[in-house]
Amino acid sequence: MREGLITRSLGGFYTVTFPDGSRLECRGRGVFRKERVTLLVGDRCRVEETEEGRGSITELLPRKNFLARPPIANLDRLAIVVSLESPAPNALVLDELTAIAARRGIPVVFIFTKTDLASAEPWSTIYRQAGYPVALVSNVTGEGKEEAAALLQGGVTAFSGNSGAGKSSLLNLLYPDLALPTGEISEKLGRGRHTTRHVELYPDGRGGFLADTPGFSAIEFKKSERMTAADLAECFPEYREYIPRCRFTGCSHRNEQGCAVCEAIRAGKLSESRHKSYLAIYEELRDIKEWELK
Repeated sequence: MREGLITRSLGGFYTVTFPDGSRLECRGRGVFRKERVTLLVGDRCRVEETEEGRGSITELLPRKNFLARPPIANLDRLAIVVSLESPAPNALVLDELTAIAARRGIPVVFIFTKTDLASAEPWSTIYRQAGYPVALVSNVTGEGKEEAAALLQGGVTAFSGNSGAGKSSLLNLLYPDLALPTGEISEKLGRGRHTTRHVELYPDGRGGFLADTPGFSAIEFKKSERMTAADLAECFPEYREYIPRCRFTGCSHRNEQGCAVCEAIRAGKLSESRHKSYLAIYEELRDIKEWELK
């Protein structure tokens, strides 16, 4: 019996990669289907070899987190790649994504690209103030690549970015020795229109793995996360220290008297931009009925 990591899932077959770098093509035991357990890329598991080059996944080890779309487990971080120009950042999209990650217990780092074309302000300040690690990178000059690499050490990293954010160029800059030809990096990890039909982990050459994930538009929120409006404030981590200070229990942190979150925003301690996103998401969540979450 060996322990490994599911690095590929396609057509009911799973590629399991072991710490020594060896791989085994496996099927899941029938008990997983019986118990309606879906095996995901990123899952750690125990495998029994059944024949030469083939195996059976016998046990799923505990998950620390997972995403439904894209289907992936045990992320050590979500790296959000954001271009500062062409296209410009979209605050609501970024804040929805950080809320999903917070809901799932997934750490987030921001990498802003195209610093040779535009200033990183105010974006870098907004997300640093919210507590997220931030790196500023020029894919043209290479400036900031060491800072970005330091945020991505070890473990499993999923990269997400809108079309044109410079994700493929960033990956080429950070991982020149990636165990894939350059063309495949662009095709698999950095395409503008993402048509990959499966999720896969690729070794980064430094003991970690990179996750092939769809762009922002393919990640569901709201119904898929089974959230209500009352859950949202906990998905903005910078609000957590202020929530207990609100005058009234059940404060929605929109415009109530005695709301410590709103007071902190007025005092410049919390981002007004982030709060605008919070209000927009809150209104969307209010429209979801309880029965839709079942």
